Amino acid sequence: MSILLAEIMTSTMMTRLAVFGCAAAAAWWLLDFMSNKTPRAEQRLDDIREPNSRKSDLLARDKGSMGAMSKMLSKATPALSKPLQPKSSEEVSKTRDKLNQAGFRTENAPEMYWALKIIGLVLGFLIGGGAVLLTRGADMDSMTYIGIIAGVAFFLPEVILWLMTKRRQDAIFYSLPDALDLMVVCVESGLGLDQAMRKVAEEMKKSYRIIADEFSLCNLQLQMGRARNDVLHDLGARTGVDDLKALAAILIQADKFGSSIAQALRVQSDSMRTRRSQLAEEKAAKTAVKLIFPLVIFIFPAIFIVLVGPAAITMVNELLPTMGGK
Repeated sequence: MSILLAEIMTSTMMTRLAVFGCAAAAAWWLLDFMSNKTPRAEQRLDDIREPNSRKSDLLARDKGSMGAMSKMLSKATPALSKPLQPKSSEEVSKTRDKLNQAGFRTENAPEMYWALKIIGLVLGFLIGGGAVLLTRGADMDSMTYIGIIAGVAFFLPEVILWLMTKRRQDAIFYSLPDALDLMVVCVESGLGLDQAMRKVAEEMKKSYRIIADEFSLCNLQLQMGRARNDVLHDLGARTGVDDLKALAAILIQADKFGSSIAQALRVQSDSMRTRRSQLAEEKAAKTAVKLIFPLVIFIFPAIFIVLVGPAAITMVNELLPTMGGK
């Protein structure tokens, strides 16, 4: 079977398939970029026409700006994702939770994720296989390398999703103390918790966009009639940030027992600010250990050559003629 596959997939055929795949991907990206591009004048006119369009903007960002090629991809998503769709609802729920933590909340986000894995497998097989067969030829080792490249391309969306989730959680963690300080000021000035969250979302949408979007989504859910406890619980669950989960639990407890929300927010803000300072001190303490490796590998040899090199050259020029004369 492997010999027959090697005879069919010659290096010329794989090269043609790889070139075709690259050209198709480039054309798809270009068409999608051109279809999503909106003139700035139209955006300004829309802002003037609908000044209170913050809610619709948030929903539009969650749904994603979809061009013509993206719509075609979304239509082909069910067929592409069918081989990887799990049988149990628990696996689907886990995948959806991971996508929610990365900021993808659309209904077909899991199907798009599985479809991207299939596309990565195919592109890795075509492009990587074409490159390997072009450089090494068709043999058993080439087939092994093609399989490895296709496997790496298959798991590449999962790695990218993990990186995006980590980056988003770090942004929420570092922006949460400032958001809590502003929320404390709003609550102590007489605003309710819902109005304070709305004010924080409006004031921080330029500096801390992610946390502002999360609070805006909470306000949207509250306006739709959901209970505050459920909204706060979902706020901590969909982000995956432990500090935000603790904040949601504290706010739910304060609302349940009627305690001071401002005091709870102030204590949580001080705790998070202390933890952020401790993390900064921990990273500063690790810096000396991390600098050992570049010092030993890169910097110290260069300094050694600069300092000892002239002396070594002088010693060689002086001692070798003397030793040769003797």
